[in-house]
Parts: sequence; structure tokens; C-alpha cells
Amino acid sequence: MYLKNCWYVAAWSKDVGRELRAETFLGENIVLYRQEDGKPVALEDACPHRKLPLSKGNLIGDTVECGYHGLTFDCSGKCTDSPTQRGMTPRRAVVKSYPVVDRYRFLWIWMGDPDLADPDKIFNIPNFDDPSWGKTDGGVMDIDCHYLWVCDNLLDPSHVAWVHVSSFAGAGTDDEPLNIDRHDNGVVVSRWIEGKPPSPYYAKLVRFEGNCDRLQHYEMCMPAIGVNKSVYTPVGTGGYDKPQVEDTFINISYNFMTPIDENRTRYFWFQHRNDHAEDREVSEYMNDGARMAFLEDKEVLEDVHKGMKHAVTPHIDLGLDAGAKAFRLMLERTIRAEGAAEAAE
Repeated sequence: MYLKNCWYVAAWSKDVGRELRAETFLGENIVLYRQEDGKPVALEDACPHRKLPLSKGNLIGDTVECGYHGLTFDCSGKCTDSPTQRGMTPRRAVVKSYPVVDRYRFLWIWMGDPDLADPDKIFNIPNFDDPSWGKTDGGVMDIDCHYLWVCDNLLDPSHVAWVHVSSFAGAGTDDEPLNIDRHDNGVVVSRWIEGKPPSPYYAKLVRFEGNCDRLQHYEMCMPAIGVNKSVYTPVGTGGYDKPQVEDTFINISYNFMTPIDENRTRYFWFQHRNDHAEDREVSEYMNDGARMAFLEDKEVLEDVHKGMKHAVTPHIDLGLDAGAKAFRLMLERTIRAEGAAEAAE
């Protein structure tokens, strides 16, 4: 069901500190915390004795003490103390430890084989440290649906014409043809819409007057990372093979879906733009607008999840679903290959 040998966003880095934080990712219960030196830790959230969540225990220095009988575990998951039988700690008194890394303001977790956890495989965000690019604070929300419904939605430029009428919609988003491209790690659904007014969300952000050429670039990368790029440029200057002109406005919405379980998804996001870098008012406007739009998505996707899970008649696909179907097939094949490799070991 899930791709495990990869990095998922576990939390905003700022939200994990010197307290035991209970989470569930990919159906596995995990406790997060930071050591005294700030290094993040992720352990299985279950004492091996009677499976009381370690998150209900105590953080003592850099170790976690179970709140039932005091078994204590270090950041590697090794039991360092067993007060009721010191000197006779069971060899099986071990909890699973997960690699975790701080990067791009996020805490990333590796859910698979820890020996394969290479931080260089964390999704790359170009221009993140470029001071000429502005960032929003971003956000996080839980959506009561399977994570692939969120992925489908982020590979569907057409839904904005109906779901996001006051923000991302605009002329051409309902009927302009879509292009689909595949790469080694994902799928891109895109189109240039030429000579039309900018969408309501972007009308206040572009630096030129009148109509525009607009790119909708909807990309999904494994395991579940959406890159939605919006490009606005004066009429006649847009197109796949045309160079960027001075007034081009680019906004990239980075979307990170971490499955909680088969019915819930944790959705992280932030926007990254090539203009108004230090303008806090612009950042807040964009952040508020994005959150409003994602709440609109949440309402739709939770009903889609329930409708598809409890369907009593067959569903149909439309042409606009081609990108989502291509991504699902790519992901399914990769998950199968990962499982086969594990079985062969």
C-alpha cells in the first residue's frame, strides 16, 4: 500500500521539541522528540513489555522512560534501564528507531530500511536559500481520505474551475487541452493558457497589466510530493520553449502528503515565489489564500473518499484522470518492486 524506502515529511521542524509527540505514519505508531542537543529522534511508540505507548511516558535527558514499569530507551531504541530487574534486561527489550532529518523547515522521516536512508535522497527544493525568492509560512492539515485521492487532485488542473472559483480558477481552466509527461520519479500534467485574464488569486501579484499567458504545471513525485507551478507572463511571451521575460511571475506550491493510515492523510505545504521576496503582506495574503483553497479541497476529497469506499455502482474515469492514473501505476510498480526486493533478502 505504501512506498517505504523514501523520505516523508513528519512535521514542521519548529513543532517538534523537548516533549514526547505521538504520531502515526503509514499505519505505524511513532513518538517524536528532540535530544538536549536538538537532534530529532523517532521511535516506535510502544514499549515491548505490554505495548503502552512510550509517548505516555517521560522524557529523561535523551531517553524515554515507559510510564508503566520504567523500561528506558535511548535514541537507537536500545533499552538502557529496567528498574524492576536491573542486570537482567531482556535482549528483546528493543523498539524500532526511524532515521529523521531536519531540512527545508521540515522534519523528514524514513519509514523503510534504515540502512538505505540517504539524506541526499530528500526531495530537492531549488532556490530555497536564494534570498530573491519569497516563502510563505505554509501550513498543515489532516484530511480524512486516502492519500492517493489528494495526489489525484494535485494532478488535476481542471478541478480549479469548479472547486476554486474565487482563487485559482480562470478562463481556460475548464476546457484547454492538457499535456502529460512522465519522468523517472513522477508525472507532470500541464498546459499553457494564452491571452486570458489572470486568476483572482494571482491578479494582485503580477506586475503587468491586462491579460496574460499562464502555465498550469501540476507535478506529482513519488512517494507523494506535489509541485504545482504557476507561471504568469505578458501575452505573447508564454510557451514551453520560450525564454523567461523580465515581468514573469512564478509561484511554486510544494505539497507533501504523508499517509497516516488508509483513511487519513497529513498534508503539508508552502509557497515559493520569484518576486516580493521580503514582502510579509504578500506572504500572508498568499498563505491565507492557499489555506482557503486547500480547505475547499479537503471538503471535496473527504466526500470522494467516502463515496468511492462505499460505492454501490461502478465509477467512471474522464480524460483528465490520465495523469493521476499514470502516477498510480508508476507508484504501484515501484511498491511491488520494493516488496519483491525485501522478500528476496
